[in-house]
Amino acid sequence: MKKTLVLLAGYPGTGKSYLMRQIQEAYPTFQILSPDAYKEEMWDRYGFDTMEEKEADIQKAWMEYYKDMEDMMQMDISILSDYPFSDKQKSRLGQLAATHAYQIVTIRLVADLDILYERQRARDLDDTRHPGHIAGSFHKGDILQSRDEQPCMVGYEEFMNRCKNRGYGTFALGTVLELDVTDFSRADYPALMQNLNRILR
Repeated sequence: MKKTLVLLAGYPGTGKSYLMRQIQEAYPTFQILSPDAYKEEMWDRYGFDTMEEKEADIQKAWMEYYKDMEDMMQMDISILSDYPFSDKQKSRLGQLAATHAYQIVTIRLVADLDILYERQRARDLDDTRHPGHIAGSFHKGDILQSRDEQPCMVGYEEFMNRCKNRGYGTFALGTVLELDVTDFSRADYPALMQNLNRILR
């Protein structure tokens, strides 16, 4: 199998984590690098009392993420990474892949934005979702009393603005496969997996 960086990209709420599990089951040698997991680790480790401190934690998370990616590439490990990637990450990811002679496959998940807003809102309200994503201050062990009133809960207008202006739905590096997941039950995952298999061989 070719050395590959698979980027599960696209809008929030498109089921990237579900697809990541499917791909890893089919290709167990892939290692997962999830930017959100790095953010959550930093929030647990350092906490934050202000939005500035929260942003500083996020920057630390990205530094660790890129460092671990480079370490894996030096060992020729294929990587699977899920995030609403945008132009912010594009040049660094492309540079790492080029330096270590990796092919990149972008799997871009798209869907109706109104449906995605409802999915994202439900996820943010779920108690299993890390509080750091929506809180304005957080330290490990904190329990949010009202998730719906947290300062970083994304409202409809802000969600639409992010989706339309951050390039989530157009992000592309390497070979691009796109899948519409407006209705999960009708999304053609088998065809996507066949196309991915052809690229990886």
